[in-house]
Amino acid sequence: MTLIKSISGIRGTIGGRLGAGLTPGDIVKFTAAYSVWAKQQAETKGYTGRIKVVVGRDARISGPMVQQIVTGTLVGMGVDVVDIDLATTPTVEMAVVAEKAHGGLIITASHNPKQWNALKLLDSKGEFLDDKNGKLVLSIAGSDGFSFAGADDLGSISRKDYTKYHIDKVLELPLVDVEAIREKKFRVTVDCVNSVGGIVIPQLLQALGVAEVVELYCTPDGKFPHNPEPLAEHLTEISEMTKKYGADAGFAVDPDVDRLAIVNEDGSMFGEEYTLVAVADYVLRHTPGNTSSNLSSSRALRDVTLAHGGQYKAAAVGEVNVVTAMKANGAVVGGEGNGGVIYPELHYGRDALVGIALFLTHLAKSGKTCSQLRAQYPEYYMSKNKIELGPGVDVDAILVKMKQQYVNEQVNDTDGVKIDFADEWVHLRKSNTEPIIRIYTESKTQKGADALAAKIMEEIRTM
Repeated sequence: MTLIKSISGIRGTIGGRLGAGLTPGDIVKFTAAYSVWAKQQAETKGYTGRIKVVVGRDARISGPMVQQIVTGTLVGMGVDVVDIDLATTPTVEMAVVAEKAHGGLIITASHNPKQWNALKLLDSKGEFLDDKNGKLVLSIAGSDGFSFAGADDLGSISRKDYTKYHIDKVLELPLVDVEAIREKKFRVTVDCVNSVGGIVIPQLLQALGVAEVVELYCTPDGKFPHNPEPLAEHLTEISEMTKKYGADAGFAVDPDVDRLAIVNEDGSMFGEEYTLVAVADYVLRHTPGNTSSNLSSSRALRDVTLAHGGQYKAAAVGEVNVVTAMKANGAVVGGEGNGGVIYPELHYGRDALVGIALFLTHLAKSGKTCSQLRAQYPEYYMSKNKIELGPGVDVDAILVKMKQQYVNEQVNDTDGVKIDFADEWVHLRKSNTEPIIRIYTESKTQKGADALAAKIMEEIRTM
């Protein structure tokens, strides 16, 4: 059993002993601590009434159990709950703003397997908590610094559905052209891994004017038919189906629908790193400006941004860090190379719905096939590795040595150590939960990326 407490939320496997997994007792403790934090935040802004929190969940099997405990705990803390039930992560984020709520709580373990679940915590802007506030919640939970409300002060629960609201807001975006999409009479395949994407993605595609949607795993019962992370090796079925049905494109999402993978018409993968690149290219063609992504994302976004006359700014890994960089950089689009598109015109959160809408508009207006569109972008290849270290090894000291060894190159130590060479880069990050260093490399060829990774790993082993 596993329980991981971090600034971005509480993640763990369901069951086990208290404190060793995501048990009912742990759910109560961290939900109550979040309630205290949300009340404190409201009070600092002069608010003295009862606070309101939006709650939504993905379709994983443990969701209803966790949802009941979360909503019951919030009511027990004197918090009014807007329960939007089955909803994507970006839908919950948007609902927080629409409800003028004081926060939001998303019950999802994102791309993790079915035995996992998590509590993801949002502020009043519908954005993930930053480092300072995340640590405050953990501190409150650790001190048990909360008390429950009396009978006369209990919160209430109202139930709403925000799926249509989310779709409508996507359709209202000036850069989403429904007529252009409808005219193409697109046939599209979708793999929603039997989670909430199965509810919203077919509705979105119909609203966008897609002529035919071929559905794969769109029953929201939480029975994931394959590893739910939308990586190429897990998407062989939709790849085959896209080619078999002569579809123009295929879309695969993770269980909470904040990541988007695209399949070309010939069944090949568009590439998770290139979801953001293609969407950013389209946005920048019509909205001059800057972009941001995390340090482990492809250099292709930087190349496309510079080609459009904009500036690119890298951020530490993590959605909240990318959002912070986007705001500081005045970015008109950004996200993460795992298929996470952030389009501030809609909201500051990774959102597969807006990714699909902007991509299909781009595809329709380009006059190209999906594979032809992909071929026009800079070609980069990645290698993702990790090196396990023995007990007692000083990981930070290793990273310092690597930085010193490559002092004549362009080095960024915002998040671990990233070393930029002329035609390739390597990013070294230590894990907060395991004695390992993650090693991501990118080069002009797969052979080059693999060779750079092997070289860096050998250097670490000999230190």
